[in-house]
Amino acid sequence: MEVQAQAKWVRTAPRKVKLVADALRGMPVAEALIYCKFIPKASARDVAKVIRSAQANAEHNFNLAKDDLVVKDIRVEEGPTLKRARPRAMGRYFSIFKRTSHITAVVEDRPGAVRRRPVAPPRAARPAPAPAAQPAAPAADAPPSSRGRAPKQASAAKAERETKTEKTEKPSATRAAKKADSEQPKKGKKK
Repeated sequence: MEVQAQAKWVRTAPRKVKLVADALRGMPVAEALIYCKFIPKASARDVAKVIRSAQANAEHNFNLAKDDLVVKDIRVEEGPTLKRARPRAMGRYFSIFKRTSHITAVVEDRPGAVRRRPVAPPRAARPAPAPAAQPAAPAADAPPSSRGRAPKQASAAKAERETKTEKTEKPSATRAAKKADSEQPKKGKKK
């Protein structure tokens, strides 16, 4: 049975990733992961990550023994390219292409390998729970918040301050006063 995993938009050029992928094709998964540790290429870490993901998919989703898995295929495809420019002398610029890769690892169990346990049958459809027949509680009888405190009440002092400002302050008068202040000439030296 074939199982796959993908890593998309890996910030490494596909040409560099393919060097590692070509070396690992056809190896047992355990051996390929060890090989990735010792390949002196930065992209080996990304390829190993995808192989480990495919191994985990096979083990948890399809109940395959991880010791029986083989890297069937590793595909490296070119992702979108980020285009940048580097300014140079006399108004020129050099193009910089930051390439990305999509890595797909396909693992399969060796022929004749035994599954470690049978695949679980799909879950039976559970009946939906019956809706509660109780009416909703009115807001006045609502329990206090989860912290155990009652809802916050407005203080009397705050209400008193608000009424004072409403009585004493007229918005149009304050705007006119501010405008008059800004129109007065500023004191200082004249040139």
